[in-house]
Amino acid sequence: QVQLVESGGDLVQPGGSLRLSCAASGFVFRNYPMRWWRQASGKERELVATISSVEAYTSYSDSVKGRFTISRDNAQNTVDLQMNSLKPEDTAVYYCNVHLPTPVGPKEFWGQGTHVTVSS
Repeated sequence: QVQLVESGGDLVQPGGSLRLSCAASGFVFRNYPMRWWRQASGKERELVATISSVEAYTSYSDSVKGRFTISRDNAQNTVDLQMNSLKPEDTAVYYCNVHLPTPVGPKEFWGQGTHVTVSS
């Protein structure tokens, strides 16, 4: 079955860095774009970054552009999110996400999330 397992969340001071990782299994990883989302307490889930399948084109939300970098390793079936110059407003639960075709139609799959807290 499809599994997405995030790791790397932590408490970090403003201006610091973290690297999140998502390990994927249960589907042909290299064929699908991958996304990182985040959800802060009391707020809607926000799309943070997307990376395409083979060409690895990337896109970012305006709130993280220039500070975050999404990357993927199709040999290891992982997608990472390097987060630099972290701000308190980056505090959230970060989720890995993929859209996959299924016999009953397209379906979104999510990991369990990893907590990032930016605070002094």
